[in-house]
Amino acid sequence: MDSPEKLDKNSLVGINKNRLGVCGWILFFLSLLLMLITFPISIWMCLKIIKEYERAVVFRLGRIQADKAKGPGLILVLPCIDVFVKVDLRTVTCNIPPQEILTRDSVTTQVDGVVYYRIYSAVSAVANVNDVHQATFLLAQTTLRNVLGTQTLSQILSGREEIAHSIQTLLDDATELWGIRVARVEIKDVRIPVQLQRSMAAEAEATREARAKVLAAEGEMNASKSLKSASMVLAESPIALQLRYLQTLTTVATEKNSTIVFPLPMNMLEGIGGISYDNKKVDNKKA
Repeated sequence: MDSPEKLDKNSLVGINKNRLGVCGWILFFLSLLLMLITFPISIWMCLKIIKEYERAVVFRLGRIQADKAKGPGLILVLPCIDVFVKVDLRTVTCNIPPQEILTRDSVTTQVDGVVYYRIYSAVSAVANVNDVHQATFLLAQTTLRNVLGTQTLSQILSGREEIAHSIQTLLDDATELWGIRVARVEIKDVRIPVQLQRSMAAEAEATREARAKVLAAEGEMNASKSLKSASMVLAESPIALQLRYLQTLTTVATEKNSTIVFPLPMNMLEGIGGISYDNKKVDNKKA
């Protein structure tokens, strides 16, 4: 005995496990008789070729013949009682046109995308929905608007992969009963108003300038600390200061400058000036 879930699925896709009935069998034998009478002309009308990437869903007296579609290869279609529908199983590219979306932070944007999907169950695609491609196209547009409407603009710009994966999951769950498997969803472009672009650019520039000023201030503070430590070391050893002078002169001389400025301490100049003043006093006394 079939489980309730299996029965519901079979009834959903239009598959009827009951027999054809008396009238159905009569029509079936009449169709066979007609095919035999008109043989071999009828064989060319009853044999159909199904390509490798196609499947055929056969309706006999309005009922789907089996859970699984027929093909690829040759299939036999009885005259007058059989009708078949071809279903393409290749991946379909669905371009979503730009959708005007109001984000969670009240910003109007236009977002477009692309959806890649394919039909994995031809029977479900034929029996459960009127136009499976149009239904998938409209559902992709609605899902894109619903998902992006719950996100802020910054989340849309920075989290495209996560949003695309979320849309793919929702589409795959919704189209499972239609025999559709969504392979990939991509967000192609996010368009924002020109005025908002200028505001975002000004904000980003101000942020970069503020960060540059902070870094420069931190550099000055670190440099001043290093200079303080160096001055304390040089204050403990006057000879080290003279060696630093000589090293500076060596560095300046390697640059081929015609003029060299030699710094002297103020106390040295005062000492030289004091000696000169004392020498003048001695000369005056002798005179």
